[in-house]
Amino acid sequence: MPILLLETLHPDAEALLAQHDRVILAADESAALDVARRGGVTGILTRGKGKISGALMQACGPTLKAVSRAGAGLDTVDLVAARALGIVVIFAPGLNAQTTAEHAIMLMLMAARRSALLDASVKAGHWAIRDGYQGIELNGKTLGVIGLGNIGSRVAQIGQALGMQVIYWSRHARDERFTYCDLDDLLREADVISLHVALTEETRGMIGARELALMKPGAILVNTARGALIDSPALVAALNAGRLGAFAADVLAQQPPAPDDPLLRCERVTLTPHVAGLTDRTYREVCLFCARNMLAVIQGERPDAKSVYLG
Repeated sequence: MPILLLETLHPDAEALLAQHDRVILAADESAALDVARRGGVTGILTRGKGKISGALMQACGPTLKAVSRAGAGLDTVDLVAARALGIVVIFAPGLNAQTTAEHAIMLMLMAARRSALLDASVKAGHWAIRDGYQGIELNGKTLGVIGLGNIGSRVAQIGQALGMQVIYWSRHARDERFTYCDLDDLLREADVISLHVALTEETRGMIGARELALMKPGAILVNTARGALIDSPALVAALNAGRLGAFAADVLAQQPPAPDDPLLRCERVTLTPHVAGLTDRTYREVCLFCARNMLAVIQGERPDAKSVYLG
């Protein structure tokens, strides 16, 4: 019985799945539904771009045992439908924490030192950009971490090692190494703000016009979590008004961005194409972890407990 992939995986993970049964890669949502309706699909796996919808799961019928997101966020999986259908959801919480934290710190440094602009200017022959240049040193600045889970806590640790004063807000986590603040206080006090919360209906648009207005003039906002955490028009307005010092992100509300997205034309914006977790080690590890545990469910074996989403 086939396993349906909505995107490619690391070759080692695809080879592992192929040892169990036929692996079918769907080019798009329509192709995925066609495969599902032919029957026999036992598992569906996505890296995040392909959505595991309720309609897709229902189309697979009773043979579907497990679905998996090769990553930590589950906003592209219809969790309500999976629970109603009795389908196990496999994911990889924490496995991409270190590499994503490193990427967040890299974005902070790029924004503070305007490194993308400097690189482009030097390559274009404009060495004289250094004459009017002044970067921002992170040492001594206040880092505000929103969400202190696996990734956020690592960002806080690295920030502290850079000499930053770390404050944080989290719904549940508490860590005496850092200073807890109410969210509004964090927004007012932080020089650099980094987002590390899951996308839910409660957190969607949590950084809007009101929150941006609370931030210090010149503050740097970094997002390696989910693009929809930020109200995009409000973000653009804050950048255009000169109130927000810089924005750096690995994720956007629309991916890829539209060609006319104003963020693409702003010098104070640094963007990467949702690649924080795609390092050589972590990409392989996450794909293998999810493939292995999804196969365990399909074969009636016990998966790693931390791989199963319990809701």
